[in-house]
Amino acid sequence: MQSAPMVWRRIACSSLFMLIGASGCKHAENPALEAPPSQPQVVNVGSNDMVHVDGSDRFTLVTAVSRPVVSTLQVTGTVNPDVSREIPVLSLANGRVVALHVGLGDTVTKGQLVMEVQSPDVTSAFDAYLKAVNDEHLTAVTLERDKLLFDKGAIAKSQLDIAEDGDNDAQADLRATEQQLKIYGVDKNHPGDTVKVYAPASGVIISQNVTAAGAAGITYAGSTGSLTIADLSHVWVVCDVYENDLATVHLGQHGDIRLNAFPDKVFTGTVSDIGAVLDPSIRTAKVRFQVPNPGNQLRIGMFATATLLGSQASNNATVPTTAILQLHDRSYVFVPSGQQGSFRRMQVKTGRTLDSNFVEVLAGVSAGQQVVANALDLQNTADQ
Repeated sequence: MQSAPMVWRRIACSSLFMLIGASGCKHAENPALEAPPSQPQVVNVGSNDMVHVDGSDRFTLVTAVSRPVVSTLQVTGTVNPDVSREIPVLSLANGRVVALHVGLGDTVTKGQLVMEVQSPDVTSAFDAYLKAVNDEHLTAVTLERDKLLFDKGAIAKSQLDIAEDGDNDAQADLRATEQQLKIYGVDKNHPGDTVKVYAPASGVIISQNVTAAGAAGITYAGSTGSLTIADLSHVWVVCDVYENDLATVHLGQHGDIRLNAFPDKVFTGTVSDIGAVLDPSIRTAKVRFQVPNPGNQLRIGMFATATLLGSQASNNATVPTTAILQLHDRSYVFVPSGQQGSFRRMQVKTGRTLDSNFVEVLAGVSAGQQVVANALDLQNTADQ
């Protein structure tokens, strides 16, 4: 007979085997509990440009389409005043500025008083005028007297001619001194010790070379002017164009001008000059655009981007913008490699972004070739 402890030990073992068997049966009846749900698996095939994804049907393919696209050239530059519309404000009398009525950036109108200059030239000119008045009066009286004497036969004709010539010279000197006062802006009937300087044209003061109590006037060394007024109704946009792109730029060519200050506005400019000398350090030429400036929205010194359109359209491949992957300043697309679930990453050269969210592909993909519609989604899957 078996002892009681041995019997209880056999009963415990049998119960344990029954529990294990029941547990095994439950797992066999629910195989879904053995592993998590399947997800796309990325397999490295030995190259960073080749990926294999299980369940690749989720990545839609699109076909590159050929479209006529006009070539463009984008150049950058700045807004500058049109030098043909710049007028210096000069004081023709040398002296000291005693009143300055305008400043840099002010808008002035033609004939507006801009400054007053105290000048010894005015005193000298008025003194010459008074002497010319006296001389002309004396010669006129002498001429009248000689005419009477000549009529009575008291003097010769030659003496009368000398009197007439003297009177003519005196009148010429008087007119010259009057003109000198007029140039200085001095009223001969109400002279003053200052010269009033007026704006010669309407515009904006873009340069100021004098301050109150400073010196003003013309010197033998020349002068750039105390102030400079510019008409900003038309301005220049001067851009740098690389040597290799100069062949696509022509005089009279239209360009779209965009400014950082007005990103939603497009101004139209016309190429008015192409620099004859290249910058030897960066190999660029200055290209000048003539741009209308209604409301003076374009301000001097603003940064501008000019877009020039080519004269002829070329057929290039285009793909959706989502098909382009940007990595490290380079552009890529994914194309089927020929094996099920495998894709190759190819570098491409992109051009302009077109309407309907398409981008021009200049190299790397040809029309009719299939690419992955969402390159970023595939790249993110490959990185997981």
